[in-house]
Formats: sequence, structure tokens, C-alpha cells
Amino acid sequence: MTNHVMNPIVERILYNIEKVMIGKRNVAELGLVALLAEGHVLLEDVPGVGKTMMVRALAKSVGANFKRIQFTPDLLPSDVTGVSIYNPKEMEFQFIPGPLMANIILADEINRTSPKTQSALLEAMEEASITIDGITHRLEKPFFVMATQNPTEYEGTYPLPEAQLDRFLLKMRMGYPDQDEEIEVLNRVQQKPPIEDINPVISLQELRKLQSQIKYVHVDETMKRYIVEIANQTRNHEKIFMGVSPRGSIALMKAAQAYAYMYDRDYVLPDDIQFLVPSVFSHRIILKSEAKYTGISAEELLQEIIENVAVPVQRVM
Repeated sequence: MTNHVMNPIVERILYNIEKVMIGKRNVAELGLVALLAEGHVLLEDVPGVGKTMMVRALAKSVGANFKRIQFTPDLLPSDVTGVSIYNPKEMEFQFIPGPLMANIILADEINRTSPKTQSALLEAMEEASITIDGITHRLEKPFFVMATQNPTEYEGTYPLPEAQLDRFLLKMRMGYPDQDEEIEVLNRVQQKPPIEDINPVISLQELRKLQSQIKYVHVDETMKRYIVEIANQTRNHEKIFMGVSPRGSIALMKAAQAYAYMYDRDYVLPDDIQFLVPSVFSHRIILKSEAKYTGISAEELLQEIIENVAVPVQRVM
């Protein structure tokens, strides 16, 4: 990376998260990329690796209203969005907001609930609003969803359709800590949960300002062509059945702007794009059956594509 100096505000947020998350700096950075780019995250991993703690730490760091929704097979869309109930005293319907009316949402085990309830969440993510009985309720900004899902080979799961996966800015995995990191986790929770010691380092108003500034990070024409060329390679690869849509190209550009801003730059570099491609594109492509049988992963294929696409020369700003 040409510029290793991180934006001081971003550094404070990450430092806060690292009080809870041990050895997961990259995961915390990617989560913050999505939040700053006004996108959402899909986190696929086994239970118990700290997904909830990370989202709670992020929410507390920015002073956000946080809600956790545990998705179960019997969860209804109204349990998520809210419901209108008739009040006989007032002689009118009153909206009782659901847990979606918060700033930061942890949608836990989203693939354990029915497609209908999944759609209610994903519609809110796409439109930043929910509609109950014909009345539209706008969601307060920032609105950020981190949805977790168990690996699809787990029993009792409903895999998310490709069109819904496309709504997530990026997908990531946390993975198990190594032995030393796990011992440090035990040390930190022995007396009391470290999440209790986390205080806001910025306000919601400051976060909104950061989000608005991201849009002005310069993306040179050569960088846009680089993004589109990588996306185009996924559409013509012999091992890929379905490549990345234009929505994926847009997502990569926005994520790169946020990542550049985090590293205190007002322009995007090829390094930013290369780092983000696996996280932004891996859930947007479908491998051919024969490719799956060989055991190759989407991330590995994308890395191969990156290596085969010529890196543009960045013009001096």
C-alpha cells in the first residue's frame, strides 16, 4: 500500500473494536469499509467466533442505536419490520416499530429463516425504508446491516438467492483465532466482558459527515476501467457460470473510495481495488459445476483474474 497512514478518526474506531476483537484487524477494516460506503455486510462463519461482539463494538464506537435480530424458521416479516395496530382510544392505527428501526442491525443466522422474512430485511437494505399497510417509513441514517449466516452445509438453512446476495456490499469470514489469540480472549473476559469498557469515539452526526465525504474520493478513469475489466473477466471465465453484474462494479468502486479514505487519501489506487475484489465479488459469482468439483474457491479464481489483468499506471494527482 502506497500510503500506510490511517485516518486518525478511523484509527480510533478500529482501536476501540480491537479491545474486543483479537487478531481480526482485517475483518474490522472491512466492516468499517461497508459502514462508511453505506453498504451492508454478509458474514459467513460458524457460531461462537465473535461476530456479535464485533458488531456491538462497532455500534458503541460510533454511538449508534444497535439491535440484534435472531432469525429463526418461525420469524415473520412483521417481527422484523414492525406492525400497525388499531388503537380504539385514538380511533386510528398506530405503527409499532420493529427492530429494523435502528442504526446498526445484527441479522443473526439470516439463512435459518424463510425466504419471505429474508426479503423483508433485504428490501429495507435496498430501499432504506419499510412499507407497512401502504405507509412508507424511512429508516434513519446511518442504516447498516451485518447479516451472519452459517455455512450452507449446516442443517436447517435456506441459502440466499443470488439476487439477494447481490444486495450486500461485501462478504467476509472471521475464522478461528490462533492459540495465542484465543488465550488472550480468555484473559480479557475472565473478569468482565471487554465490551463494557467501550465508549463512543465519534457521534452519529460525525459518522454521517464521514459517509458524505467518501463520495468525493477521486476515482480516476483508469481505475474505473480497471474495475470494469476485472468484472468483465468474471463474465467470460471458463470456470464461472455467472459473472459480476454492473451492481458489483459499482459496489467495488464505492468500497475502494471508502478504503482509500480510511488510509487518509482522496484518490483510489489499484492496491485498494485488488485488496477488495475477493470480498466484494466472491458472493456475486457462480462457479460452474466442474470447477466446484475441483475444489477451487471463488476467492482463488478472483485472485487468478487479478493477476491476469494489467495493472493501470496511476497518474500523479
